[in-house]
Amino acid sequence: MGEASGGTAYRSQASTLILYALPALPLAALALPLFVIVPTFYSEVMGLPVAAVGGVLFAIRILDAASDPMFGWLADRWNAFGCRRRGFFLASIPLTACAAFMLFWPPQTAGLGYLVLWGGLLSLGFTWSSLPYTAWGAELSNDYVERTRIAAFREGSTLLGTLTAISLPFVVGSTVTVGVEGLKTIAVLVAVLLPITGLAAFVFVPEPVNRSTRDVNIVQSLLLMTKNRPFLRLIAAFLLNGFANAVPATLFLYFVSDRLGAPDWRGAFLLLYFACAVLGVPLAVKAARRWSKHKAWSGAMLATCSIFAVSGFLGDGDLVAFGAICVCTGVLLAFDLVLPPSMQADVIDNHTAVSGSQRSGMYFAAWALATKLSLAAAVGAVFPLLSVFGFDPAQERSSPDALKGLSMLYAWAPIVPKLAAIGLMWGFPIDRVAQRELIGRI
Repeated sequence: MGEASGGTAYRSQASTLILYALPALPLAALALPLFVIVPTFYSEVMGLPVAAVGGVLFAIRILDAASDPMFGWLADRWNAFGCRRRGFFLASIPLTACAAFMLFWPPQTAGLGYLVLWGGLLSLGFTWSSLPYTAWGAELSNDYVERTRIAAFREGSTLLGTLTAISLPFVVGSTVTVGVEGLKTIAVLVAVLLPITGLAAFVFVPEPVNRSTRDVNIVQSLLLMTKNRPFLRLIAAFLLNGFANAVPATLFLYFVSDRLGAPDWRGAFLLLYFACAVLGVPLAVKAARRWSKHKAWSGAMLATCSIFAVSGFLGDGDLVAFGAICVCTGVLLAFDLVLPPSMQADVIDNHTAVSGSQRSGMYFAAWALATKLSLAAAVGAVFPLLSVFGFDPAQERSSPDALKGLSMLYAWAPIVPKLAAIGLMWGFPIDRVAQRELIGRI
């Protein structure tokens, strides 16, 4: 891979990208249980008080958000044994794998202290692993098109990991007792696969070139980030689009159960949605190569608005129509996953060209924080609005007005922030030509 030795890599070997992408599978497989399954598991199966579990997990979320800039800064400072990105990523794996195993396979005597300890350590480990890993991918090539291909391999593996985590309850069964076995299976999967795939990536995927020509401290880096206009524009669009995606994601289970009257189909629709996202990954790469990344992403967001709006008119039993919507929007989800990280690598070039300091870790820390903020904002906005409409999931059957409010929030509320994101992205200043000019300056 020519980039590792200082040249320009226009097309990496597929085997190299597969080895780079493989750790994303166990990382994604642990992310879903950490944020979705663990709260229910520790309250219902382990018998801990619901309020106490909620308080602990809220504190862990705050710790998680606070750790992003710290690990982003460390990822840019680490240079032990000449392995800036690879070494920092490899050093994180023992903590992440061990904490995942302990949290997902607790002893019968586990209490709140156990949840605090291993939940907090897994949160730190996951952030530590993710930031140098994504920064590593962003720096593997300085070519505009190749960066999209690298992101596609990684995000495709992430989707496969998500599908694995969703599928396991169906494979081993969905009862509470067997569901525990499903979480234990994920514990073993992560504990075994993450060290193996992480070590393989460390050995066989090259260390990217560090293009820094001078050292910049953390305060100077943050000030330069606030002056990087393409970055501010991109992260604002990402935040808006992330919020738009998080609203229906938060309401998905309620919509299928109450609006469509099909609670038994929730898992099947989720599987269909993410499976189609896997199929959409190569389409995203081809579209970006043909029309540029920002135009391809804008077009995908616009198509998602048009297709998703139809779900607001669905009612009881409209399963075929909703399945078709899951197929189409699932394919378009791949554009949301693949193109923004590739564009992030381009805006980092703008920072490097101006400052002489390559700070991918700090930029991806800001990216991770924006993701968490969009999810938190969606939850904070959606549930009060559901209450205003009179929707109560505890009721056996909601009123027509409550169901209409649920449909409006699920299908139409996300359109406004998506249109705002499209407005920011349509005339984005860094295209193929501009990015090549930045590389020339660097």
